[in-house]
Amino acid sequence: MGLPRLFYSFRTRLLLVMALLLIATLGVQYYFGRVRSRQRAVIVAGQEQALTAAIALANESITSSKYMFQLDKPGAQSLLERQKGRVVNVLVVRDGDGRIEDSLDPEYRPATLESGEAHYDFISDTRNVQLPNLVDAGEASAGFRRLRPSLGVTPQPVSGEPRTFAIPLQTDDGLVYIVIVLGTSPMSDVSSYETLRQLGPTLAIMLISTLGAVVLVWRFTRPLNALSRGAQRVAAGDFSFRVPGADRRDEVGRLTATFNEMIEQLGRMRELETQFKQTEQSAVIGRLASAIAHEIRNPLNYINLALDQLRIPLAPSDPQKRALVEKLTLQLKAEVARINTRITEFLKYTRPANLDLKPLDLREAVRDALSMVEVQAAEIGVETRFEEDGAVPPVLGDREALRSLFTNLIINGMHAMEGGGGRLTVSLSAENGLARVRVSDTGVGIDAGHLPKIFEPYFSTKETGTGLGLAIVKKAVDEHDGSIRVESKSGEGTTFTVEIPIRRE
Repeated sequence: MGLPRLFYSFRTRLLLVMALLLIATLGVQYYFGRVRSRQRAVIVAGQEQALTAAIALANESITSSKYMFQLDKPGAQSLLERQKGRVVNVLVVRDGDGRIEDSLDPEYRPATLESGEAHYDFISDTRNVQLPNLVDAGEASAGFRRLRPSLGVTPQPVSGEPRTFAIPLQTDDGLVYIVIVLGTSPMSDVSSYETLRQLGPTLAIMLISTLGAVVLVWRFTRPLNALSRGAQRVAAGDFSFRVPGADRRDEVGRLTATFNEMIEQLGRMRELETQFKQTEQSAVIGRLASAIAHEIRNPLNYINLALDQLRIPLAPSDPQKRALVEKLTLQLKAEVARINTRITEFLKYTRPANLDLKPLDLREAVRDALSMVEVQAAEIGVETRFEEDGAVPPVLGDREALRSLFTNLIINGMHAMEGGGGRLTVSLSAENGLARVRVSDTGVGIDAGHLPKIFEPYFSTKETGTGLGLAIVKKAVDEHDGSIRVESKSGEGTTFTVEIPIRRE
């Protein structure tokens, strides 16, 4: 499989979308992980600075005669100002009795009573002195735990939670503890909105990739739905359509093209099957028609000769009886001629075509067919008209087949106006390499439900019709590689349009 064809594969594109989704998600997560780690590092560094500043401030308070709030100078105090909020309190606690000798919080600083004595708070006073859990530092924090046994211990501190650090420091006056109370870290104050905001780009990339996958899958399944509907139409016997999407270059496009080829082949097989059945039926009917025609025409010829004898040599001498015999014999001869005509039509339809194709002037053939009904048209009050739009080149055709074709159409038009009156128009023209003949009448028209069947053999709306007239017309048109169509409105009239190629191979 070549590279372009591989690229147009649906599986390849779907895998590319999934790979891009994975790479984009990992990239965004990596970027924001780095940003988050940097933020945490900054926060941890700030906490370290706060612890360092608190220890330095407490140490300076121990080694000097000033309290921590009095040590207003650059250095440790300035670090505490920058880390304001992280260090909640710094206490200096004397070992032994747990006396609080100094505190960053004014509430716990030593106070001088009216008697001049100093008042101290004690670290063991759980009601006045509130402390979060102590970070366990082993032996370094064991002494402070003895001063306040009720204080909770955190063996594994969690970043961001309030906690207490107890750092022992040996001085000239004995052991003291520098107690540093840290508050909630800014890292733990990240709101849900901030979390969602940080996840926003990842969600956006996943949403875009998902939409891309949805569009790709939709484009993939839409032709499958068309194929499903097409399979239902094929199962119902409809081969006149083609499923769209055969121009696609992926697997679905190839499947659609193959499906359309299958429909075309099935349609051809159906046409061949229909033609074979028609040919077989015509052959059977032809053999039957030849036998029937032979058996019927012999008696008809004898009857026709007998009627001639009765009408002339054997006619009565009485004038009235002679007139009656003349009338009856002529009616009988007309009926015999009608039966013979029906047999001839039957034989014409069932016999294979044996055309004598020669250059033919359609104007002459149409005029001959029209002249055959002009007398009858005048008797029933029907106006006949021939119209010619420019010169029409000769066509390659069989004179007798085309004359029979136009005669059938003109006679049908006359029959549609049997009530008397009306107009029959035959027009001849040429356009786009086609000779066009239109036969229009102002008769009763054809019902819309009958139009699809009028060219079928043995279909007729007349009680005495054989249903072969228009079937013979259609057969003659097909034999000349032409086409025929009909337009009709019930009560307004009918127009048959025949088109025959002027030149053909």
